[in-house]
Amino acid sequence: MTQQTNASKHSGPLIITGLVLLLLILHQDNWFWTDGTLVFGFVPMALFWHACISLGAVATWFLATRIAWPLADETDEQEGDE
Repeated sequence: MTQQTNASKHSGPLIITGLVLLLLILHQDNWFWTDGTLVFGFVPMALFWHACISLGAVATWFLATRIAWPLADETDEQEGDE
């Protein structure tokens, strides 16, 4: 079980870094600026794309706080040592 915990501690920041890089790449949406399509009948496609990127950023930040910085694990380890 310790090996699994150590593996998740090391891979967590890599996962978050990958997600942030993916969001940075997807944020460059030059292809939607000339698209006149309306999503839901009133939202321009470029604005909808940015709303989706924002939701992706929310999910990435949530995962970053859960995966890369698990404070509860550190607290449990400190209590177990005493």
